[in-house]
Amino acid sequence: MTDSSDREIKAAVMEKYRQAALGGGPESACCSTSCCGGAADTAQPQQISSALGYSQDELQAVPDGANLGLGCGNPQAIAELKPGERVLDLGSGGGFDCFLAGRQVGPEGQVIGVDMTPEMIARARENAEKVEAQNVSFRLGEIEHLPMADAAVDVIISNCVINLAADKRPVYSEAFRVLAPGGRLAISDVVAFKPMPAEMKNDLELWAGCAAGASLDTELHALLTEIGFEDVNIDLNPASAGFIKKWMPDSGLENYIASAAITGVKPS
Repeated sequence: MTDSSDREIKAAVMEKYRQAALGGGPESACCSTSCCGGAADTAQPQQISSALGYSQDELQAVPDGANLGLGCGNPQAIAELKPGERVLDLGSGGGFDCFLAGRQVGPEGQVIGVDMTPEMIARARENAEKVEAQNVSFRLGEIEHLPMADAAVDVIISNCVINLAADKRPVYSEAFRVLAPGGRLAISDVVAFKPMPAEMKNDLELWAGCAAGASLDTELHALLTEIGFEDVNIDLNPASAGFIKKWMPDSGLENYIASAAITGVKPS
């Protein structure tokens, strides 16, 4: 992929999520067809997140405006967060998963959200002020160039964001760098289980809609292992075909991609 197309992809993604931050939901992020977690229907963020496995208790625990319904899974369900842990959320959006993680790690823990869209960071910080979240903060930055020190966190979570990066290697290399020894990945993302047609892979709308950038599961497993992660597991969710089908009706997306739980550990 050329530098030019990388820039085009990033610009398309930023505009979609700028609109989501300003508008408040998946319909804003999707021009009219596809989007992570959203659809061209009138589904609300609460309904979308409930379908992705979030409990009613979790949905009610975050400030209004934090949940934009833009995910494809529930990283909280696989993170197994413990009190006192330091957590980093890649592509934190309105702060939904950050606030839930903050509840789990408690006052002795720390949660940092990183997002490249200034409007999302502003929205997340406003949400943090609403609930006076003392252990949750947000930083403007790119997941390919994290504004974090080496070995700074114990757990990295992310929800349907890494597929938006044109090149996954620097993202996971940065994740490996900032994880402390023994630290772990707990990521929900869209992954391809068979190669997509060229016309889909080159569609900017599908890139911004969490589809065209999906890595093949076998290639992603090999990449994570090469970077240095151990105990790598990519668990595809067959049931995700139901909501992926709605992202771009009649396109056949569900025949190529699925939501997956991606886990791995940095050696101690």
